[in-house]
Amino acid sequence: MDSLIAACARALATGDALGALKRVALREDPPALALRGIAMAQLGELVRARELLRRAAKGFGAHEARSRARCVVAEAEVALALRDLSGAPRKLLAAAATLEAQGDRANALHALLIAARRSLLLGRLEEAAHTLAQVEARAGQGFSPLLMAVAELSSAELAWRSLRTGAARAALDRAALAAQRAGVPALQAEVAQARAALDAPAARRLIAGGQEAALRLDEVEALLVSPALVVDACRHGLSAGAAWQALARRPILFALALELAKAWPGDVAREALIASAFRTRRPDETHRARLRVEVGRLRALIAPLAGIEASARGFVLRPHAAVDVVVILPPIEGEQASLLALLGDGAAWSTSALALALGASQRTVQRALAELEALGRVRAIGQARARRWLAPPLTGFTTALLLPAAMPFA
Repeated sequence: MDSLIAACARALATGDALGALKRVALREDPPALALRGIAMAQLGELVRARELLRRAAKGFGAHEARSRARCVVAEAEVALALRDLSGAPRKLLAAAATLEAQGDRANALHALLIAARRSLLLGRLEEAAHTLAQVEARAGQGFSPLLMAVAELSSAELAWRSLRTGAARAALDRAALAAQRAGVPALQAEVAQARAALDAPAARRLIAGGQEAALRLDEVEALLVSPALVVDACRHGLSAGAAWQALARRPILFALALELAKAWPGDVAREALIASAFRTRRPDETHRARLRVEVGRLRALIAPLAGIEASARGFVLRPHAAVDVVVILPPIEGEQASLLALLGDGAAWSTSALALALGASQRTVQRALAELEALGRVRAIGQARARRWLAPPLTGFTTALLLPAAMPFA
């Protein structure tokens, strides 16, 4: 490593991006390009940074696999900051393997964390869990407080998406300690922001007399594991203990289940069920026949959880073992609230699937999504027919802070 490259690396390590840039601004060799890329990224010029890192990676020779792998990792992190999630993560995972084989465990962990955060942003929870398990297996091997804080923030995000509030809080506690040790104010702010999000109302519970009570996420989780039969209007499904029946793609059946649950232990008149499920106020015999068919379909689907009996004027819900029936509603009224509640499961939804779940037209859903996107309440990945919608992450991921300023390029 020549003296200018060494001085540039030291400047980056102390956060002096401009000072680093001055030392290598006119050089075009791969180590200088790599350091210029990192400096540009730290200055917020992400597009230019990615271009420089790509050129650096191509410039390193076959005997410089470690330096090339570090460039791939830095470029992947810049792509994450740009929220460019196109392409497969194979190149990043290959770079992680190369760094691990070369004994650069800190940057190998860094690469795995980038892959995990990418999976979380794409709503691929199983993939993220698998990658984070690899990170956890390497705990203590090159884990700096900074990497530890990001790993715990990612674990908290995964637990939150999986509705494991206790695990999310524990991960945030560990992230707070690590962020404090790292001395990075932005990371500490992210942890505080994530805690506030966990404490915010996540749903409403319908109680006696038509009243409602706000629920935090941990209270929702407690209800879902209780013996009660829960009709969840946030995720559009029914649960009783560990059993879950999704009805997100069966809006008519879910509308019937919701009306029956709201009236429990009483029954619901056929006219009211027809008005709610079919959205008509002038029912005729065809609607009554269709209601019998739809109730039969709902009865078959929820048979492990509850039964539906006919009464003199309509139908009544009969849970098998549950001592109570609980109705959970989105935190606020309106179509946008229902969209946010559906996206809260962390998965990537298409517009057509959201429209089907809500029983609305795709155009109506597209308008609502556009408004939510402008407010930063949802985010989109992909284009045209491949476009998918997700909820914003629990944390913002302080990407630029993680660019490996201490990453030497030989």
